[in-house]
Amino acid sequence: MGENDRREHGRTAMSAQVMVRHGVFGEFLFSTRDISDGGIFIVVGEEFFDPEIGDRVEVQVQGLPVPAPVLEMTVVRRSNDGFGLQFADQ
Repeated sequence: MGENDRREHGRTAMSAQVMVRHGVFGEFLFSTRDISDGGIFIVVGEEFFDPEIGDRVEVQVQGLPVPAPVLEMTVVRRSNDGFGLQFADQ
């Protein structure tokens, strides 16, 4: 990690489908770009999803043989292609 990188946890590339539910914008299906012990990065693409930093969302991994738990996450970062989400209990 570079000296300007303030991330606490190292990232691992991971592509998975996740359902993201926001109280205002509704429910969306996005792909992840990476994951760490602290959170995930979701790639938004062309969807209109424009939460504020600090907003809470519910996230659930899709496509598993059994339903994954729904996790509460906080929007902590935005970029041109998506958002960084931190696990809410961090």
